[in-house]
Order: sequence, then structure tokens, then C-alpha cells
Amino acid sequence: MLGCSTAVLAQSSNSVNAAPPSPPSAVAAQPPKAAADMQMVLDQLPLLGAKPIETLTPVKARIQPSAADAAKAVMRTKGMSTAPDPAMTTRDLPYGSDPMQYVRIYKPANATGAPMPVIVYYHGGGWVIADVNTYDAAPRLLSKQLNAIVVSVEYRHAPEFKFPAQHDDAYAAYDWVLQNAQSWGGDTSKLALAGESAGGNLAVATAIHARDSKLTMPVHVLSVYPIANSSMILPSRTDAANAKPLNTAMLKWFGYYYTNTMADMQDPRLNLVGANLRDLPPTTIVNAQIDPLRSDGETLAAAMKSAGDKVEQRTFPGVTHEFFGMGTVVRGAYDANAYAIARLKAAFGIRN
Repeated sequence: MLGCSTAVLAQSSNSVNAAPPSPPSAVAAQPPKAAADMQMVLDQLPLLGAKPIETLTPVKARIQPSAADAAKAVMRTKGMSTAPDPAMTTRDLPYGSDPMQYVRIYKPANATGAPMPVIVYYHGGGWVIADVNTYDAAPRLLSKQLNAIVVSVEYRHAPEFKFPAQHDDAYAAYDWVLQNAQSWGGDTSKLALAGESAGGNLAVATAIHARDSKLTMPVHVLSVYPIANSSMILPSRTDAANAKPLNTAMLKWFGYYYTNTMADMQDPRLNLVGANLRDLPPTTIVNAQIDPLRSDGETLAAAMKSAGDKVEQRTFPGVTHEFFGMGTVVRGAYDANAYAIARLKAAFGIRN
């Protein structure tokens, strides 16, 4: 799971200062060339002082410049504002007793009294780094373009809280939204799940939870470059081994801090391709060409189709992991956003 062999993976302690794992054997393959606008974002990372995540402890990794920071740097070079779009309001509310169990609710500022669709969104970061602040762009865009309430879920992080804490939080937040969305003007008969990377995994896993718990089912799942497959021999683990901002060595790093035992790697909540995928909602899977998780999305789509689900998967060329929130400066991201929004509009019955 996460690009590493269970035979050689040892799990970390719960300390955020636990030393990183030994690096995997180097892979000589060079990733495909990124599109010029994508490369412009990647070039900002070293200029911002970003260090290789796989060489750091979690506490140091959490303060590194992110891909979102790099995109904002490009925006500044173009004279574009990096201020949050004021067309959406936000507020934070707790869904659990831990300070990290809260949601950020995005709502159109000009919302009328009519009930709005609801999207429960899970951010990425390998379950170790990042938060709702890092992943602000996609929830804000989805709220604006779909005139919807987007509930971005903050969950507890590893290694302080290891698997399955983040999945438990994702499920608890979904249950809480079902109980409370109506009070914010949400229509739970038009509810979707969405997420990026680790959050893309959580979106699908939460749909499985809803099915198995006989809860209100989402009408759609949007899973963007999800973690989904435990195989060591996926093509993208090799051809994107040296990609940026996510490489195969980082996948080993995340798994090292996130898991408790080697058996966790085969748990169907992580290894989604091995889960019972029957009777899940229509699903859209978005992948980037230059991403070690590309094959995860492609194989998940195949597994869902085999289970009888309605699923569409697209791999966007010339872009890398984390591209989805960069639609203001990366054309591939703009195209992926338009595709995902069109799919959600259809699911919600929005005709314009």
C-alpha cells in the first residue's frame, strides 16, 4: 500500500517527531513532461523553500510550502488576487469532541431560502499533513459553481491518531451532516461526496459506510486522484516515481506514519479495489497523468465497473498530483473542474 512493500515497511511511533523511514530504492524513470503552465507551478516549490517531504518528520513536513502555495505564487506573478472569493461565506462547526474534528461550511453569500445541494468534501495530505486551509480552492469553487453548501471536513491526523481514526472521523462527519444540513438550508436528497487524494479515498469509503449502515446514500461521488490500490507493481508507481509534488517515496512515507500494522495495508478501507463495491452511487474519478496515484484511480474505476457501478474515470494529460485546485492558472485543472462540475450538476438535476 502507498507504494511500498509490506515486507519491508515498519510502522512509526505516534510521535510527530518520529524519524522518517529509510528511502526506497531509487527508480531511474523520468516522469512525462508537464504542461508549461503546470511546470510553472512546480518551479515555484523550490523557490518557496520546499524540502522533500520523504526526508522530514511529520512536524516539519506540516510547515512546508504546499502545492497550493506554489499556485498562489504563480497567481501573484500574473497580478491575480490570491484573496478568497467573497462570493462564499464560511463558518467552522465541531462535529466531534476533539478540536480537530470540525467542518468548514461554505455557502453562497447570495443564497436564497431555497434548499441547496450539499457536498461533503474530504481534503488530502496522506492523512498526515495539510488541512482545510490548504485545500480551500476546490470546496470554494464547487460551492460557487453549483450554488451548493460544501462541508469540508477536518479530521484527526496521523501519526498522533492512526488508521482507522481518519475513516472513523469521515463517517462521523457524514452522519453529522445528514442530521444537521437542513438547518443550514441544505437538501440531503441532493447530497454528494467529494475528496482529493487521501480524501478521494475517504469519499468512496464513506459511500460504502453509508450503504452498509443503511444511511441516506449520496447521489454522486467525486473522487480526485484517490489512494485506492495496495499493489506494488502499478504502472504509475514506476513511471511517476520521481514526479513532483508527489513521488513514490512520499507514498511510503505516508504509509509509514499512518498505519499501525502491516495488515492495515490490505484493509478494504485503504485497498479500495479489494472492497465490496456493489451498489455504490454513480462515481466520477479524476486523475493526473504525472502522478504515482494515477493507476489507483484507473484500477478503482475498473473494479467499480466490474461490481456493476456507474463510473466515469478520466486521466488529464500534462498535469500532476494536486492540480485540481489550480484552475485559475493551469488549463488542465480548469478542464478537470469543468468536467467534475458537469457531472455533479447532472447528479443534482441542475440544468443550467
